[in-house]
Amino acid sequence: MSGTPGRPLSAELSEQLVAVAVDILAEEGWGRLNSDRVAARARAGKAGIYRRWPSMSALARSAVSRFRLVRVPDDEGSPRADLVALVASWRRPLSREERAVASLVGAARHDEDLRAGLDAALVDPLTAVVDTLGARWAEHGEDVPAERLALLRSVLEAFWWQRLTVAGDGAMVAEHVEQVVDEVLMPIVAPAAEPAHH
Repeated sequence: MSGTPGRPLSAELSEQLVAVAVDILAEEGWGRLNSDRVAARARAGKAGIYRRWPSMSALARSAVSRFRLVRVPDDEGSPRADLVALVASWRRPLSREERAVASLVGAARHDEDLRAGLDAALVDPLTAVVDTLGARWAEHGEDVPAERLALLRSVLEAFWWQRLTVAGDGAMVAEHVEQVVDEVLMPIVAPAAEPAHH
C-alpha cells in the first residue's frame, strides 16, 4: 500500500533501517553508508529514510546511540578485580556494535551528529560506570578522590578508542590486559599500593 502524507512512521521499518545501517557500518564502514544502499538492503524507499533522518549522519547517530559499549561490572570485591572485569571485553575481537562505532571515529572529528553518537555509545556510559565504581569503592572504605576518578575515566577512554581504531580485530592478549590494570589503572586508583603480581 502506498503511504499517504502524514501517515505515522512505521516503528518496524524504522528498526529495520537502523539494523541495516548498523550492518553496513560494521561490515563496510561509514564511507559506504548511503541512502541507496540502505534502501536496497531494507527493500524500502529512500523517502522513508529521509522522513525519519535528515542525513546519513543522523541515521548513524540514531543507530549507534542505542549501544552501551561499557557496562558496570558485578561487585568483584576489590578495585583491581572490578577493573579486570570492566576491561575483560578487551580480550575479545570487536563485536558488531563496536565495529559500527569504530567506523565513525575518523569522520566524527568533523561531524556533530557522529560525535554525539560516539558520546552516547562510549563516553557517557564510561563516565557513568566510573562514577558507579567510585561510589562502590567508597562504600567499601576505599575512597578514590574525584580527580583520580576523572583521570581513570580519561585513561580508560583512551584505551577504548585505541581498541576501536587499532589495525586488526581489536583483541588484546590476556596478559597485556592484566598488565594495563596493574601498571596503568591501579596506580591511578591506589597510588601507594603495590601492583598485584600473579
